[in-house]
Amino acid sequence: MDVEKVDAPQLELEAVIGFNGHVVSGLRVHPDRDHLIYPLGCTVVVKRLKDGKQDLLHGHTNNVSCISVSKNGLYIASGQVIFMGFKAVIIIWDFAGRSIYAELSLHQAKVESLAFSPNSKYLVSLGGQDDGSIVVWNVETKQAICGSPASAYSTGHCLTVQYSNTNDNVFVSAGNRTLRVWELDLRNRKIRPTECQTGKLKRIVKCIEMSEDDQFIFCGTTSGDIMKINMKTGLLSNCGPLKTKLNLGVSVLRMLQSGDLLVGSGSGTFTLCSRNNFKTLKEVQLEKGVTSITLRGEGQQFFVGTEAGQMYRFSYQDFTPELISTSHPSAVKDVAIPFGTSELFATCSEEDIRVWHIDKAKELLRITVPNMTCNSLDFMVDGHSIISAWNDGKIRVFGPESGRLMLIIHNAHRMGVTAIAGTRDCKRIVSGGGEGQVRVWELHSSGHQLLETMKEHKATVTCIKIKSDDKMCVTASSDGACIIWDIVRFLSLQMVIANTMFRTVCYHPEEYQIITSGTDRKLLRLLMSSSGGLLGRVRRRRPQRAGSLQVRGH
Repeated sequence: MDVEKVDAPQLELEAVIGFNGHVVSGLRVHPDRDHLIYPLGCTVVVKRLKDGKQDLLHGHTNNVSCISVSKNGLYIASGQVIFMGFKAVIIIWDFAGRSIYAELSLHQAKVESLAFSPNSKYLVSLGGQDDGSIVVWNVETKQAICGSPASAYSTGHCLTVQYSNTNDNVFVSAGNRTLRVWELDLRNRKIRPTECQTGKLKRIVKCIEMSEDDQFIFCGTTSGDIMKINMKTGLLSNCGPLKTKLNLGVSVLRMLQSGDLLVGSGSGTFTLCSRNNFKTLKEVQLEKGVTSITLRGEGQQFFVGTEAGQMYRFSYQDFTPELISTSHPSAVKDVAIPFGTSELFATCSEEDIRVWHIDKAKELLRITVPNMTCNSLDFMVDGHSIISAWNDGKIRVFGPESGRLMLIIHNAHRMGVTAIAGTRDCKRIVSGGGEGQVRVWELHSSGHQLLETMKEHKATVTCIKIKSDDKMCVTASSDGACIIWDIVRFLSLQMVIANTMFRTVCYHPEEYQIITSGTDRKLLRLLMSSSGGLLGRVRRRRPQRAGSLQVRGH
């Protein structure tokens, strides 16, 4: 075996389906009104509204936790979370070049919130609960000007920060029983806070919006009401609504030019409220909590993002939601492509299975099982059913067009079903469980029957692939073993052990090789004989750059 560098063609990314709706105010419209900006894992996505073209900004080493866009449209700022003991990086992106303009690093563990000054001279950043500091950065010099603890020791931690609309030297921070107006003293390199007084009213502020003339600060709270603070005096001016508070708190606020407020709640209620008494003028219910509201232009059109990973487009006139994007709100566990077509694919995650159209990159079908997690899925070769593995120990079979539940196999595995595959004759299912068992099931018109239970793995079975002749299958497990099985005689033919936790396995199209990968991020090729025996192995180390290494010699 030898490993050498070669020039290999790069795969071109055509589209990404996804949106991290858990990031508060993560969805933004660029000032040019032509692009949406939002986080997706470690990536910031810039999507053109006209044709859906996407540019991906790579640079973060962990999930993006906050996003801000400068008013002049030149810069995007994004912060991230990272493990305790490490500094969380802030990246300022050059929007025109889609490149990194600056990397700023002072906060510990997490960057909670970011805001640009009105003239884009400064960037203010707020660290997470384990950091607890506010830092003001000079965008031009890419250096920190000054910093300070975000809140007094007698109060709770700070949750959000917002810059003034007219003054580069004033910004506001708020959180758990803390609300401060800060003033930047550039000459002395200091920021000085002024506490706002809310009297007996004690609230946890989750979001801030400031009036266009900076006269008032509007604060959304976890109690479901909105506080109106006079910015000059720092005193409470009003609080409402008095009778019908928003369930699960106010999570995001945006002010229209008319002065009315767009309000999103943790329960998914999206409302238009009057500026003076916060009376509800219009209301619509969305799926899961609202986390982002962003205006396009003067506010005649606006976009809303939710915790469910969905984006909606609204018109101010009719206030009717138009669903423009859907995605899984949590980790995607498995992907399956139906036999004989490349137009569709299915994915599974917590609570649901979704079928997608590749060309349109849109969701066609959603199958939901509340409070359960689908660990794996597969299409039967005849295309008449989707078989799925669930953490409640059940195998569920659904219709791929209607989503109708066709069959349930109860108690399929004691510690949850973790892997599944169907034979080409559509008569058998092979499943793997959290306890390490591999089971073969027979399907017939009257129900199902367990044919055999095979136990060699010591830990969770993570992947199953069946050979095209339906006589053998290969399983991968987190115990570091890959096993080739005879599923006619129900015997293990060969076992390969490696110092890794195998996550996936597949047959080469000609079925003389098995390719595996695991937590060591290495590929292992196993050369097979027709009887299932191993002829040898070739290990390929993780390349420094995609496609930069090639393995030669068998």
